[in-house]
Amino acid sequence: MTSAFLLFLLYIPVIYGTASNSLSDCNAVAAKFDTTCGGIAASSVTAMTGVNVTCSSGFTSTTCPGTYSGSVCVFSHKLCVTCSGSSPVTIRVQSNGLPRYCPNVPVTLVGTTIDFTVNFNPDVNINSPVHNPSSASALYGIVCNISSQMTVPSVSNFVLNSGSASVSTLAGVSIDGVSIENVNSANNVDPFYPPDVTLTERVDACLGHPNFQSVYHYHMASGCAVNRPSGSISSCTGTTACNTNVSNYGISLFNNNRNLTVIGVAKDGHVIYGPYYSSGSEVTTGFDICNGVFYDTIGNYAYFATRTFPYITGCFGPGNYPNFFPNCTTNSPSAYAQLTFSTATTTTTTTTTTKTTTSATTAITSATTITVAAKNSGGSLFAIWARLSQLLHVFGSTLIMQVIATQLLEH
Repeated sequence: MTSAFLLFLLYIPVIYGTASNSLSDCNAVAAKFDTTCGGIAASSVTAMTGVNVTCSSGFTSTTCPGTYSGSVCVFSHKLCVTCSGSSPVTIRVQSNGLPRYCPNVPVTLVGTTIDFTVNFNPDVNINSPVHNPSSASALYGIVCNISSQMTVPSVSNFVLNSGSASVSTLAGVSIDGVSIENVNSANNVDPFYPPDVTLTERVDACLGHPNFQSVYHYHMASGCAVNRPSGSISSCTGTTACNTNVSNYGISLFNNNRNLTVIGVAKDGHVIYGPYYSSGSEVTTGFDICNGVFYDTIGNYAYFATRTFPYITGCFGPGNYPNFFPNCTTNSPSAYAQLTFSTATTTTTTTTTTKTTTSATTAITSATTITVAAKNSGGSLFAIWARLSQLLHVFGSTLIMQVIATQLLEH
């Protein structure tokens, strides 16, 4: 193996541009939501047309969020996600927070009013993280803090529309309209794996539960949002797999969706995906402290569902990749490993002619060079293999072999 080829494995040429944030990109994401508005933004959530959800059990006259008669609870699911504009394209999310299935909630449940507009998939840069903690205590203040997502980065141009309820602890909205709250409980700890087990919170088999305001929400990705259940669902404690290991159970709900699956949009405008990359590999590496990943060659940044804290997102990224971990959970990741596709900053403007190799989802070019970094890796053969393995993990072997073949032909 020549030194030039070894260098190629360390520095893989990629195409680089702005994120996929055109109007058509936004509309494609919006189409994944279980909307009730016909693609036209409503004047308000209250005025929005909804879809009735009928629950024959599980509610009482005091816990039903709609009308209750003859042991049957009927409530309205309202959700509208629309895109508009250009440079930037914005996405508007309107929801009453109620799912399109019958949750298992033994206490009072109410609807809410979520209505915000934000730049869709705004451009961000790996070299300019929003959060860059240099100490463990600084990390704790970010990801072990229920208020950490109260403020949205300015690049997102977040606007809370008139009539909306407070969204101070909201992290995003699921494709079924349910709130995705900040990962932390009110005690600023992991609600599923807290350091003190007495602080563990209860959820139903769809991994949802109500907060102090009686609003149903998720802290962990819910497969019920993608594959809607029918009839009554059980509690997590009444579901053996969920009660045994809620994190593993949550991932198992996506067994039929082992691809890049939209499961929501974050309050900062970035897409939230399920626990699998487009290659079908589970997301076990590549994420920063916020659970965000630069997951393709043109700089798209998104949050991914994972088995480990913060499960969906713990802050609005990008974040950094430190070698210390949160103390508010017993289920922290084993590493923050950078799997990125981004260029170094330069002040020189050049014009280049490029040769491209394309696949259905990704383009690779010899115009720009980046580094795919693995934590604690150097210039050894082991490090080279580790970095190539990371690429294979995300993109699969076909695309990487195309890149290698192109490079061999050029040399």
